[in-house]
Amino acid sequence: MQDAGNSDPWESSRRTMVDRQIRTFDVTDSAVIDRMLAVPREKFLPASLEPLAYSDSALLLPGAAGERPRSLLPPLVLARLLQGARLLPTDKALVVSAGSGYSTALVAGLAADVVAVESDPSLYGALRGSLDAFGLTQVRTLQTPLVVGAPNDAPFDVILIDGGVAGRLDPLLEQLKDGGRLVTVQQMADGACKAVRYDKADGATGYRILFDASAPVLDAFRPVEEFTFS
Repeated sequence: MQDAGNSDPWESSRRTMVDRQIRTFDVTDSAVIDRMLAVPREKFLPASLEPLAYSDSALLLPGAAGERPRSLLPPLVLARLLQGARLLPTDKALVVSAGSGYSTALVAGLAADVVAVESDPSLYGALRGSLDAFGLTQVRTLQTPLVVGAPNDAPFDVILIDGGVAGRLDPLLEQLKDGGRLVTVQQMADGACKAVRYDKADGATGYRILFDASAPVLDAFRPVEEFTFS
């Protein structure tokens, strides 16, 4: 709810989101909390979704004609993923499925160098416009298939996939530095979804489950169907 007497009418809603959603979901990293308070999520949404900017539900971003609407991670899930990524102020980070830019704006205040990738042409236009309007002109953006990532800008310390995955992560894992981390929500073999962090060490990657979470699987990260012939 907006406060008409405040120079930032959304500040109260943003603080309520942090106090009632973020902190109560075991997010204790002060840098992440400060960034969630600083970034106006409503500025990264179409006008029709502004009233829901600080709700705890997933929101659907309409994309280009023929493209499936993009589901945004709820702020509490996104905040805990960022905490799990253990971002450092010196890190180089990649945001995949950047949508209209909210997750990228959060990462841009936690890392030194940020690249954002979006495949949907309509969302890409919103992404670039929102970042520029928020003063984040230094963030590099690429319109390219999500699974491709940004190999010319690699390697990265951290990769955030803003959405669900079920496979096809190898190209992105190859873009991690040794010691790098990739965080996302993954659909496991049994169909359950978990927030996970992949860690790369000595050229090999393994993952650990961070917490229970749910997110629709992005089309780009659905396993390629294998056909058998009888």
